[in-house]
Amino acid sequence: MAATIRCEIVSPERLVFSEDVLSVTLPGVSGLMTVLPRHAPLMTILNIGEIVVKRIDGDAVFFAVGGGFVEVRPDMVVILADTAERSDEIDIERAEQARQRAESLLKRRLPATERAPLELALRRSHLRLKVARRRAGRAPRPIRSVVSPEESERE
Repeated sequence: MAATIRCEIVSPERLVFSEDVLSVTLPGVSGLMTVLPRHAPLMTILNIGEIVVKRIDGDAVFFAVGGGFVEVRPDMVVILADTAERSDEIDIERAEQARQRAESLLKRRLPATERAPLELALRRSHLRLKVARRRAGRAPRPIRSVVSPEESERE
């Protein structure tokens, strides 16, 4: 049998995932990283992004995470996520509505202090849609970059 590593994904609300797996690919602070069994110990910041867990049966499980921390030990990966959702838990319609709402609000001329949370909400809604569409067997649509009103006037 192939070597495995224990993967635990924990959010403030609950234990999201706990299973022995073949690998875990996650959005670390320096970019995507894949953790395999017997990985060197480390701790890093988890960025907003997608986690892909490869199960023992070869299937992949997808998660949308909203940042947090990761502890890697040779036999275990513990992900302490600010938010975490499995692909099958994401309501595509609700995520699409959040995306549209954020895009609509970003079209207004807002100060930077009000734009930042909206840009973060837009980024999260794009991520949730991408992860949910993986579950649905559809390829994720490309994500358009956020353009400020000042930048759009220059185009």
